[in-house]
Amino acid sequence: MRRSARCFFKVAVLGASGAIGQPLCLALVQNRRVSELRLYDIISPLGEVIDLSHIPRKVKVTGYTIKEIRRALEDADLVLVTAGIPRHPGMFREDLFNANKYVIQELSVEVAKHAPRAIIGIISDPLNSMIAVAAETLRQAGVYDPQKLCGLTALDTLRAKSMLADFTGKDPELLHFPVVGGHSGQTIVPLFSQSGIRLTREEAEYLTHRVRRGGDAVVNAKKGRGSSSLSAAFGTADWVDCVLKALDGEEGLVRSTMVESPLFPEKALFFASPVEFGREGVKRVLPLPPMNEYEEEQLDRCLADLEKNIRKGLQFIAAKPPD
Repeated sequence: MRRSARCFFKVAVLGASGAIGQPLCLALVQNRRVSELRLYDIISPLGEVIDLSHIPRKVKVTGYTIKEIRRALEDADLVLVTAGIPRHPGMFREDLFNANKYVIQELSVEVAKHAPRAIIGIISDPLNSMIAVAAETLRQAGVYDPQKLCGLTALDTLRAKSMLADFTGKDPELLHFPVVGGHSGQTIVPLFSQSGIRLTREEAEYLTHRVRRGGDAVVNAKKGRGSSSLSAAFGTADWVDCVLKALDGEEGLVRSTMVESPLFPEKALFFASPVEFGREGVKRVLPLPPMNEYEEEQLDRCLADLEKNIRKGLQFIAAKPPD
């Protein structure tokens, strides 16, 4: 029997005033499983708090800034990290890493202090490296739990479904297949063969390229005014709903998510694939489905790049451990 929502989960959004944070908070205030929504940013999110308070929902919305981060995090069930700068036209992955690595390190230190048992969803880019920064920071604080730390790759799944639907004329809501690997460039591997739609190798190559360049298309079209904020917020809100349902006792809830994975332990410590969630967070990592020759080739290339990205995050913490 399906259980009714208990509506008691406390969710903290770090970077709530940002381009992803604002639409994400709008979506979360409508989630009936969220009883308290805490907005944190280095610039006071008071305006966003007042704005959201005008929406007639039972959820309690509060705002916090730098000196109040403890209050934002204490007893939180779920912490979403969307802080840092977004990608701009002409920006290289290295630039984004250097800009955001200290942000993720500092916020991970605070989460370790004030919300060590919370499930953590990292959204900030470059995700392949940022999840490693967060994990190693939590590990050094003695609170790392692989069941609790997740990198959110929902946006890749949304893009793959939308682009396949656009290409074939199918209903995107009826398409179900995973996107695995990482969250940048050739680490993104859509498994179109699992959609039930037969594609030629050339068609699969074309669609895979479109998915991988989806973020570039948005950044270039916005001409320096932001990145994929709306679709990222939508995908994150769906992931949050899945996780909160699992925390509330519902079973069989699966989303493609980047976690510490047993699938390729000697190549990539963190890997995005279908993950089942439970009351404690990650319940199990599902086996990868069968892949065609093209997808296997892409997976091999993915693992080589992904390993480098993860190593970059680990090396940063090794060179500059948290104070």
